[in-house]
Amino acid sequence: MTFDINKIRSDFPILQRKIYDKPLIYLDNAATTQKPQIVIDRITDYYTYENANIHRGVHYLSQIDTTAFENAREYIARFINAPKKEEVIFTKGTTESINLVAASFGRKILNKDDEVLVTAMEHHSNLVPWQMLCYEKEARLKVIPYSDKGEINLSTYQMMLGDKTKIVALPHISNTLGSINPVKEMIRMAHEKNIPVLIDGAQALSHLKVDIADLDCDFYCCSGHKAYGPMGVGILYGKTEHLNFMDPYQTGGEMVEHVTLYETSFNEIPFKFEAGTPNVEAVLGMEAALHYVEETGLDEITAHEKNLLVYGTKKLQQIKGVQIYGKAAEKAGILSFLIDDIHSFDAGTIIDKFGIAIRTGHHCAQPVMNKFGIPGTVRASFAMYNTREEIDKLVEAILQVKKMFG
Repeated sequence: MTFDINKIRSDFPILQRKIYDKPLIYLDNAATTQKPQIVIDRITDYYTYENANIHRGVHYLSQIDTTAFENAREYIARFINAPKKEEVIFTKGTTESINLVAASFGRKILNKDDEVLVTAMEHHSNLVPWQMLCYEKEARLKVIPYSDKGEINLSTYQMMLGDKTKIVALPHISNTLGSINPVKEMIRMAHEKNIPVLIDGAQALSHLKVDIADLDCDFYCCSGHKAYGPMGVGILYGKTEHLNFMDPYQTGGEMVEHVTLYETSFNEIPFKFEAGTPNVEAVLGMEAALHYVEETGLDEITAHEKNLLVYGTKKLQQIKGVQIYGKAAEKAGILSFLIDDIHSFDAGTIIDKFGIAIRTGHHCAQPVMNKFGIPGTVRASFAMYNTREEIDKLVEAILQVKKMFG
């Protein structure tokens, strides 16, 4: 289908508003994306016409919501090409999904002196849970390095995979450097040694095709709000054999099969990991968002964002004193940079006055900043609704920052 940027922009109500009497330019998509009207309408319709608790209810509203909820699971499983819909578990988002795996899988497989492999470019969400688990189990956290360009050396990675390695946890796309990691090859290398792999897909779901069957990962974690859906919802994909092996992460309603005062048996997957009342409206909103992505065309979205990245990189490189961090050959639409020796917060404050939303700071990836010896960066991140003209406005704002700081 034709990629119609004007039509797309008209589908996102917030893009019609002004900030400081200037049209909003939203370049903070790696933090969260804006929502199309179809997602807002789906949530509104749920609360207006359908609101009820799901599963076990015999009344009409409960029945239709249960069906809608499980249909959403089935659709999302198809969207990521998961082999079975039961392998898709609804969570609060990527962070909870990773914590679930660390607590329920990692805790059962990890022993003293065993090893967990992560990269040096992790978001804290895919680092801190493994740090805490290794501390608890007296295991070792080993860190896969990357080059100054933001690229992992596969030979180094392969040498780090050893008999003590019990799990590998990797980001599909770095939220700071934009690097698209060679996760399929890294998964294959780990599986040659029977090592399971978790992929943090928070930055990937709405930017490139996620094909679970092709990747053959053991776990995949992602969030709805970074893919044009609501906050507070995400998924954990896990292979059946792992999910059946794992103990429940939380306990309560729905995740049980039978309960007496003194013992409990647990429900089958995925319900074993979905304790309590789920975030029904957010699940339905996430489904609507992914329908929107699919109908727009992931290939077209990827190509458009690649075009923006190339254009934005060229424009920023032409500004004297701008340093870009993250120059991997395979890269998503993220530009992290600094302007001369100006603190990122100061630069971001001025850029904001142009109606431009960008992110400043360490982006929950302090080890990345430590590698480059900086406290943080300015980060502009692109989505399907962004334009070259918005990048031009960002350049104008950067030049104004330079002017104000002399």
